[in-house]
Amino acid sequence: MIALETTLLNRQRKVAIDRTALERFLGRLTRHVPPGTANAWSVCLVSDRRIRQLNREFRCTDRVTDVLSFSGDGEPDPDGNLYLGDVVISASSAKREAGLHGHSLRKELQTLVLHGYLHLLGYDHETDDGCMMRLQRRLQRELIDAGAEQ
Repeated sequence: MIALETTLLNRQRKVAIDRTALERFLGRLTRHVPPGTANAWSVCLVSDRRIRQLNREFRCTDRVTDVLSFSGDGEPDPDGNLYLGDVVISASSAKREAGLHGHSLRKELQTLVLHGYLHLLGYDHETDDGCMMRLQRRLQRELIDAGAEQ
């Protein structure tokens, strides 16, 4: 099995993040759902302003969103490493959504990471007749709801 390098970046200052808990979740997620031959990916927490800029630039949608995924190009680098891609999350949006849903910021961030990761693996809820969302709900039960004590 290829070791997966996971990079967690926090590029925002408004929302306090439990980095250790999120890193533990990233490890559980990638062990439970390995990314095939890819051996690196990243999760980046940003501000509403930054995610709106990215959404406008890459999706032509001028509004804040909670999560965006940017897949790697699918080509190995000269050393044979394959980059899976990047998941970008608005920490402020995650905090608002957590409040609306009545659960913790930790759970909301984990749910958004899971959602973005599935996109990097090639799932697309807009075109797959519910396959991605069924898988996401199952993985959420297994990794987030059951792992809440971790």
